[in-house]
Amino acid sequence: MQELIKLDRIDKKILTLMQSNARISNLELADKVGLSPTPCSRRVKRLEESGIIDKHVTLLKPAVLGLKLTAMIGITMDRHTPERFDNFERAISELPEVLECLIVTGQSADFLLKVIVRDMEHYEKFLLGQLTKLEGVTGVHSSFVLREMIKKTELPLD
Repeated sequence: MQELIKLDRIDKKILTLMQSNARISNLELADKVGLSPTPCSRRVKRLEESGIIDKHVTLLKPAVLGLKLTAMIGITMDRHTPERFDNFERAISELPEVLECLIVTGQSADFLLKVIVRDMEHYEKFLLGQLTKLEGVTGVHSSFVLREMIKKTELPLD
C-alpha cells in the first residue's frame, strides 16, 4: 500500500488548478497560488516525483472523432486464478476501445469494462471478434450509456 502524502493548502491549490488545466504555465500557476515561479516549479516537481501527479494528458471529445457509443460491460471468467486474470488483463490492455478495466466485487461480473466505439456495428465486431474470443471469458453483459450526466477527471482534494 502506498504511503499517504501530506498536502498543504498551496499543494492542494496547485493540484486543483492543474487538474482543470494541465497546460497552465508555471508563471500563471505561481501567480494564482501566491508563489514566485521557482518555488512553484519546485512544488510541482515534488508532486510529480511523489507520484501524486501521475501524468499529463489531453482529453479529446469522442463524438467529434465519431466515437458515439459507450458501453459498460460486465465480464465473467471461467476460473478465478491469478494466471487467468493476468492473461485477461494483458489481452484487454491491447484493445484500444477499452477505456477502463476494473476487477469488481458485489456483482455477478469479475471485470467491469468501459468501452467506446463508433456505433452498434463497431460494437458487434468488437464483442464477437475480440472480447468473446479472449481465453476464459464465459459471460458478457453489456449496458449502453444513453447520456453522460456527470463526467469529471478532477479528484476531490479536501
